[in-house]
Amino acid sequence: MAMNLIKKTGEYKIFKRGDERFAVQDATGKPVNGEEKVNILLAEELIKVTLPGAEPEEEAPAEESSAEEEVPAEAADEEEATDA
Repeated sequence: MAMNLIKKTGEYKIFKRGDERFAVQDATGKPVNGEEKVNILLAEELIKVTLPGAEPEEEAPAEESSAEEEVPAEAADEEEATDA
């Protein structure tokens, strides 16, 4: 897997791997992982982090479900009117 050097500082090196993900090494050449890696990549603006569940809910499916509930109620009213 080919890795291209993106940025080198005195503290770490950032590489872009062949699968388009990032690898970070500290000054001694050891890999950096976890929150420390995320913080480095965020500081260099190479990634964006979104919180899970922070996506706004789509209103279209909710409208469809409420419309489906109303249709059977109207159909039931029509059946009662026909029977009378």
